[in-house]
Amino acid sequence: MNHKRIDMKVAIAKEGDMVSGHFGHCTEYAVFTVENKKITRKEILESPGHEPGKLPVFLAGHKVTHVLAGGMGPRAVDLFCENKIEVFLGVQGKIEEVIKDFIEGKITQGESSCTHGEEGHECSGH
Repeated sequence: MNHKRIDMKVAIAKEGDMVSGHFGHCTEYAVFTVENKKITRKEILESPGHEPGKLPVFLAGHKVTHVLAGGMGPRAVDLFCENKIEVFLGVQGKIEEVIKDFIEGKITQGESSCTHGEEGHECSGH
């Protein structure tokens, strides 16, 4: 079985040069085009705003295949899945280090840094 990744477009929620704790609340996204495990392009996309359902469609329109963030709500994760975008949560650190680790397969799908209690969505700090 060949697990070599040929083409990916990875969006990382950013706050400065760090991964944002909550995907929908950041103002911009670092988007990396990856071919044969090498970054061939980096662009910064400004967020179109935090409206339910808008970000998955926006990023799908930019051909994003993977999203990395500290956290996001379960509905957002479902919407990304519907748009054929794989979501990796619980990601922390400097964006340049995170993308390298992701390409090398060192980042797995973790728990969201947002907590979702049984009574609804709760994110600390907002």
